[in-house]
Amino acid sequence: MLRTLVCSIAMLVAAQPVFAFETAKMMEAFLGVVMVRGYNQTGGLAYGSGVVVGENKVLTNCHVLRTTKQPWVSRGEDTYPITSVKADAWHDLCLVSTFSMPLKPVTLGKSTDLKRGQEVAAIGHSNGVPAPITSSGNVKALFDADNGKIIRSTARFTMGASGSGLFDMQGHLVGINTFKTAGSGGSIHYALPIEWLEKLEKEPETTVFPVVGKALWEEDEAKKPFYMQAAVPESREDWPKLAQVAENWTQAEPKNAEAWYALGLANENLAKADLAQQAYQQAVNLDKGHFDALIHLGTIAKNKGDTSAMHRIQVSLNDIDKDLGAEYSEMMGCGKGC
Repeated sequence: MLRTLVCSIAMLVAAQPVFAFETAKMMEAFLGVVMVRGYNQTGGLAYGSGVVVGENKVLTNCHVLRTTKQPWVSRGEDTYPITSVKADAWHDLCLVSTFSMPLKPVTLGKSTDLKRGQEVAAIGHSNGVPAPITSSGNVKALFDADNGKIIRSTARFTMGASGSGLFDMQGHLVGINTFKTAGSGGSIHYALPIEWLEKLEKEPETTVFPVVGKALWEEDEAKKPFYMQAAVPESREDWPKLAQVAENWTQAEPKNAEAWYALGLANENLAKADLAQQAYQQAVNLDKGHFDALIHLGTIAKNKGDTSAMHRIQVSLNDIDKDLGAEYSEMMGCGKGC
């Protein structure tokens, strides 16, 4: 299995040539990801992922532990029985304890240190494969939540990877991959902030399984945070619904750049270019580094033949990141610069 991990890291290095990547620390991250398994009531095998965060301690999603009375941790052919759990069902985080597990804890980071566009890697046992699978991506958005940031990223994960780790390129654990949407426009993936582990460690310990309790992402639709309400219509490309949610979002949170970006995205796809332009511009006014909104503004400017606006956007993107500015210039067909 170690050879598989080395190969996976090599592929990740090849996929991220521009950005700082610390191979040794990423190897530690790989080796800190495990499977969490157990038999359900029908005799089938339930499984998810987890991350070693302390001596004989594994952090996973509570929903991974809902269908089994005798869960265990596994790494390849080695297994370690789970003896107890500290559960925060609402935040969907469970800290399980085992014994004689010779696995080194990963290094913890902070979701609050992340930036839009930053490279991240999801490492987990997608589809129940015996060795972890890596998916690299970028931070798309960050949402304030109980002293941390819920992370929306393009680092994909599938069934079996619930409870897996989201790491920065220095191998720091910044989040736990937990829930996603699906649709014709592509899946949207979310990770819970690692900062929530601190509160979880103070929860009482129990030996009772399965773990029960509704998670925040399972709340009634109308009671969910707006960014969750917006995710499903966006992934399904239901632009009228997204426009409705985004309108409510901007009214409730007028200083939230993501709300205005969602409204711009909906209006642009509803062929309401002027309204989209206004919404994207408001997103940029609130967050000068919102390069997604800037790029969409560039597309609208190009369609209108507004070369002055295209140039202003080029300058703004260059200020954020010169490579991003170069990609924009190529996208707009401007050669070396718009």
